[in-house]
Amino acid sequence: MSDLPIGYWLKHLDRLIENDLDRVLASESLGRRHWQVLNSLHTDAGTIADLDRRLAPFLDEGEHTVAPVVEQLRRRGWIEGLVSLNLSTAGESAHEGLFARVSDSRRRIARGISDEEYRTAVDVLERMSANLERD
Repeated sequence: MSDLPIGYWLKHLDRLIENDLDRVLASESLGRRHWQVLNSLHTDAGTIADLDRRLAPFLDEGEHTVAPVVEQLRRRGWIEGLVSLNLSTAGESAHEGLFARVSDSRRRIARGISDEEYRTAVDVLERMSANLERD
């Protein structure tokens, strides 16, 4: 067992996850935020304000909106709508192809970890977050 603190492993894992996702998305010249917007709109149409709210926990410091990413995806023909946004047919197709590759990445991350272990890890992290949010 490692003597390194949980903070080390959280940051290390986050970097590894981001780097792997960047590698998966690079073939389409996309980044993590593009995927998050695509996936969010695949799940539920919404406005830019809705997307900003949904994705707020993932935005980097100084990044206040996903509007520039929405416009990039709109230029590809993947997003339609002026106020209420949704994926176009091409956007749904792109999401489907990317989803398969992102799913492969997620399976690699969880290789050798049972569903119960995964749920336990998420539960512990969620409770630790709640402890700090209350204080």
